[in-house]
Amino acid sequence: MKTLSKITKYIRSKNAGPFWVTVDLFFKDKDSFFYACKNISNEEVSNILKIKRNHLKRFDIENLKVIKFSFPRKNIQGSRLDRDMHGASFAILFEKLSV
Repeated sequence: MKTLSKITKYIRSKNAGPFWVTVDLFFKDKDSFFYACKNISNEEVSNILKIKRNHLKRFDIENLKVIKFSFPRKNIQGSRLDRDMHGASFAILFEKLSV
């Protein structure tokens, strides 16, 4: 088994507006991209993020060798309950994911 950190160049999370967060997985090559496309399930990702599966949006972008996951923020960006203004803390959850 491989981990995502071994087959990606970068794993980045960021705001996608005040209501959404996006996690981008940038793969080293096409083989790694296709391997991950087959072996990463939306159910597994929604479990990691602790969200309902139907709240997760997935985009497999072959030209860029990127898999993008978008999901609603639990708290609106900048609200008093928001603890991650930039959505940057979600990437770490994916690094040890086995694929």
